[in-house]
Amino acid sequence: MEFVIKQSVLKDELGFVQGIVEKKSTIPVLSNILIESVGENTIRIVGTDLDVTIRCEAEAEIKQSGAMCIQARKLFDIVRLLESDDVHFTKEENDWVKMTCGKSKFRLAGVAKDNFPEVPSFKSAPMKMSAEIFNHFIQHTAFAITNEQSRFTLSGAKFIVEGGAAKMVTPDGHRLAFIERNLGDSAPTETMDALIPKKALMELVKISRDAKSDVSFGEDPNHIYFEVDGRLLITRKLSGNFPNYEMVIPKDNDKVVIFDLEAMKSAIRRVSLMADERTRSVKLTIRSGEIEIGAQSSEEGEANESVLADYTGEEVQLGFNSQYLQEFLNVVTAKEAETTEQETDGEKVKVKESSNRQRIAFEFKNGNAQTMMNIAGDTNYNYKYIVMPLRI
Repeated sequence: MEFVIKQSVLKDELGFVQGIVEKKSTIPVLSNILIESVGENTIRIVGTDLDVTIRCEAEAEIKQSGAMCIQARKLFDIVRLLESDDVHFTKEENDWVKMTCGKSKFRLAGVAKDNFPEVPSFKSAPMKMSAEIFNHFIQHTAFAITNEQSRFTLSGAKFIVEGGAAKMVTPDGHRLAFIERNLGDSAPTETMDALIPKKALMELVKISRDAKSDVSFGEDPNHIYFEVDGRLLITRKLSGNFPNYEMVIPKDNDKVVIFDLEAMKSAIRRVSLMADERTRSVKLTIRSGEIEIGAQSSEEGEANESVLADYTGEEVQLGFNSQYLQEFLNVVTAKEAETTEQETDGEKVKVKESSNRQRIAFEFKNGNAQTMMNIAGDTNYNYKYIVMPLRI
């Protein structure tokens, strides 16, 4: 095989594959990527860990068709340091690869293509959804996915498409993130109900972050397929009994407190420095007009801070794991300033209004029941984050 490709193009595509390739694996070939020719002017780059696979295509000048397998990390480290010029690849008879770019010359150890695992055949991807919506879903739910390997069915997100809407749910036993969006006229006619592993979600964000088109997706009994801008992500489905998340979402929370996102985020960050290292607990005392945040450690001391809030009612104390609060407050980022038009000397000038502060609502019944958190006034998404309280 022999081909020539631009350094900038190759660097971008190799960057997408890096997150999939196994750096330390009991199967050495999984640290390699497969590069093969497709037609006269395209190469295909494939990386897999057997559970998640990414396939990218890039424009190249194919001088001799074929395929090669190269160590992924080493190739990426070399390519990103090369000058912005054409990179020339030539596969030798012993599966080694010669690579030149300007005055730089390399010989890289390769392996036979036959050793590379067979990639699942691509099925149809009949459904489509905006890449922006997909990324918003993942950003607002993936942080609540458990990292405990033993809780297999909770190590991913439940993704549902039905009835003109899409949903994503991620519980970990102590908290739950739920997001829903009505897709309107663009809603797929097909349905889907599948568990997507966390690693696949993170890689989907990478390949779709700057997408110029919608994300196309589909499934078969074992895999889910995502395709965007010529890049294909294939992931095995998680299997098992997913918990009944609808039972977790509280229906009778009758108290609501609303506060400024940035003020609360900064206060929690400071006060949690004094939280007990084992429980990470902070106490929120909600009273008329304010929330007092407190934390104490028997060995290190204590901290208290108040944040202005909209609340009328009896005083209530809530206890939370400070990490659970901080992760939620970090993903519900502040709104961008809205742009308005103002007329100056007969000319209309666009001005950004910086007063557009993000506000957060906590809905609760008492100090011993689940607290539901959401973005106050958000009409685009139905977003809920439910956290189990800590005993104070």
